[in-house]
Amino acid sequence: MQKTAVFIALLLLTITANAQRKAPATPQGNATFKNMLGVNAFEWDFLNPKDASILATDKMDIIESFGGVRHYLDWQKIEPKKGSFTFNPTHDGGWNYDIIYQRCKQDGIDMLVDIKTCPDWLLESYPANLRDGENIPMPFGAKRDAPVSYIEQAKAGFQFAARYGSNKNVDPALVTVDPKQRWTGDGINVVKIGLGTVKYVECDNERDKWWKGTKAQQSAEEYAANMSAFYDGDKGRLGKGVGVKNADPNMKVVMAGLSKPEPGYVQRMINWCKIHRGYKADGSVNLCFDVINFHYYNNTPNSKRGVAPELSSAAELADGFVQLGKANHLPVWVTETGYDINPGSPQRAIAVGSKSVLLTQADWIIRTAFLYARHGISKVFFYELNDDNIGNPTQFSSSGLTDKGKRRPAADFIYQAKNLLGDYSYAGTISKYPLIDVYRNGSKTIYALMLPSESGSTFMATLNLGNATNATEYQFNPGSNDVIKTPLKATGHSVKIKVGETPVFVEKVD
Repeated sequence: MQKTAVFIALLLLTITANAQRKAPATPQGNATFKNMLGVNAFEWDFLNPKDASILATDKMDIIESFGGVRHYLDWQKIEPKKGSFTFNPTHDGGWNYDIIYQRCKQDGIDMLVDIKTCPDWLLESYPANLRDGENIPMPFGAKRDAPVSYIEQAKAGFQFAARYGSNKNVDPALVTVDPKQRWTGDGINVVKIGLGTVKYVECDNERDKWWKGTKAQQSAEEYAANMSAFYDGDKGRLGKGVGVKNADPNMKVVMAGLSKPEPGYVQRMINWCKIHRGYKADGSVNLCFDVINFHYYNNTPNSKRGVAPELSSAAELADGFVQLGKANHLPVWVTETGYDINPGSPQRAIAVGSKSVLLTQADWIIRTAFLYARHGISKVFFYELNDDNIGNPTQFSSSGLTDKGKRRPAADFIYQAKNLLGDYSYAGTISKYPLIDVYRNGSKTIYALMLPSESGSTFMATLNLGNATNATEYQFNPGSNDVIKTPLKATGHSVKIKVGETPVFVEKVD
């Protein structure tokens, strides 16, 4: 009992310490918070279901809740026949990618386009019993660790970057589309160069697919060879019209998110680059990717369910990847993380105290964003916009942040956080329990307070505002566009805040 009293007293002493005098933990990145609020989505999440050439207004209203979109783009869609490229309309599905990317640029939503899976014409090189869309993107029997084996995917990367990148000076002789009409009245593809609507492209998805065996799983060295082709045509050795950077040197190439988040895999890719790509004039390794990327769904060994982010290995993993990123001057992204809501899923959120599963999902989602900002991750994309099948207990099938065109509480929290904190950057942490993070935007300061637990606990915290005498408290408001605002009057330059597992925010008013 005495130990408990001493512990609480120490906590109170820590929390009431003057926020102006206590130096925050050194921030590891300066990304604005909206970069922590991305989502994974597909083309049908943007376009009108009756006419895939136009946007659906109601769907765009939902998309605009988020700070970025990772678009899963099947290679088959843009190259349904070898060497025959279509973008608007695609000859597989009739999709209009031009309008999706243009609208997102207009609305300030960064697009990460993940060109993934094998097209049908490439799979035809495989024996029938080995055909799988997630096979390694090379012809059957090709040498797995040779960049030339991946030249077809690298050509697709060039065509994509030539169209949607920022370089208007691509040689038109290298850019091609299929101008044929599929039927009378069908739209006709035309060559477009340097539209400037996409900044980031990802080379496939989870190339360490250990669960699918050798037909789909690449070693670090094999994937590095794959990336070298996709990045710049293996330093131009694969010829003209090959590789993203040869179309747009400004487009950032993101490595595929790792399903097994192991920094050692990335280090082996770097080691491959040292041997096969050498060094730049400044002495740095000539890498074939601009962003390190991993996936992690918060859980613990044998948990059989999702857990609160702070109770998982997320922080430890982030620290390991960020350390590697700093050593190689690369940002680190997490492009998949999230929680299911189906009660049978091993990655499900749970009801905590009086909160529903949906409210816990919202808590854990938004706290995941805060955790990764705290540990130096530069971008986060949650899985995913809509459920694959809410009735399916298989993991990741019921991870949707929206349902039937309406935001779930998790998406409400993201929308509200984007509006409140989107332009603020993490500046440090002044308390570990409750967690109190400091966010700044110029001279403005907002504190984010939350408990890193999953027990339904609450804590009465005293927050010292330094020289400020007033403050505003903001609380999430599920089912609404707007947070709940409460004016606070400081007593002795301090305010008392009830802190729980749903983050609350305090803005100083000088």
